[in-house]
Amino acid sequence: MALILPVKGVSPKFGCNCFLAENATVAGDVVMGDDCSVWFNAVVRGDVHYIRMGNKVNVQDGAVIHCTYQKHPTNIGNNVSIGHNALVHGCTVEDNVLIGMGAIVMDNCVIGSNSVIAAGAVVLENTKVEPGSVWAGVPAKKVKDINPELQKGEIERIANNYLMYSEWYKK
Repeated sequence: MALILPVKGVSPKFGCNCFLAENATVAGDVVMGDDCSVWFNAVVRGDVHYIRMGNKVNVQDGAVIHCTYQKHPTNIGNNVSIGHNALVHGCTVEDNVLIGMGAIVMDNCVIGSNSVIAAGAVVLENTKVEPGSVWAGVPAKKVKDINPELQKGEIERIANNYLMYSEWYKK
């Protein structure tokens, strides 16, 4: 069973049909929507500020979601995939976003809807990623506008797949 911890009297809250891997950690002021999943060795730590997640968000293996003490909460929209070993910290991730494996999104960033942050990218503090764009590199820069095939073929496919994968573990 996942490690679910209250912090300062505030316990995480979960929507319907969420999956938490047995060694995932969710702590403090965290509110998840429906159909979310937190995978093996992932940490969602709402101890120093709050974390809000919409519906159909998957936090893949080894990823960390955190915030900045008394400054920056973390807000994640609907239909968001946070790749293996990614770090999402004190920022806003809007709807229909893919954060690639090993990517880092720093404090006070806004990742616009229908965007992709490439694997290994580092989105520096205070960066505003425009909706419908692909960012890559260290530091991350816009490389192109997203095309409809990438949005359907990757963003939606991955979010839907993780919902399907989570059902395998519930049976």
